[in-house]
Amino acid sequence: MHIMDIIQNSVRAEASNVQLEIVESQKDDLFTIAIKDDGIGMSEEVLARAIDPFFTTRTTRKVGLGLSLLKQNAEMTGGRMNVSSKEGVGTELEAVFSHAHLDRPSLGDIAGTMVLLVGANPEMDFRYKHRSDNGEYVFDTKEIKEILDGVSVSDPEIMKYLKEMIKENLNTII
Repeated sequence: MHIMDIIQNSVRAEASNVQLEIVESQKDDLFTIAIKDDGIGMSEEVLARAIDPFFTTRTTRKVGLGLSLLKQNAEMTGGRMNVSSKEGVGTELEAVFSHAHLDRPSLGDIAGTMVLLVGANPEMDFRYKHRSDNGEYVFDTKEIKEILDGVSVSDPEIMKYLKEMIKENLNTII
């Protein structure tokens, strides 16, 4: 849910491109989530307050728990979270967890998360890279859209196929 929440921030920031990279290494006891977008970015003032749970730029609610909860979860495992942003350029986030720590949240249904994001935002491009001690998998909607040649990534049959494709490829490296 952290990944969905943070990437929804990228959607609200009018990003055209979102990159998600997950690196998990049992050998190095690391689990890293990195998200980068080319959205509107944040001013230094907003960036300084972005992790405060009682601050949000949204008008529909008065709290913004996404970043603060992700930071708290990373730190509970001995990890850390960093966010950098520049107005007009975009935002980058990196959360590092101890892979073996009991308090590290599970990845959950990342295939379903990616397909929901892609299907709900067909005009955006998403690049998801997942690395482990056993290999690497890259899912890139620019490549997918080229192959589909005009068929929408939000077509239910395409979404079903993409979810299965992601799952199958992840099973080879995780």
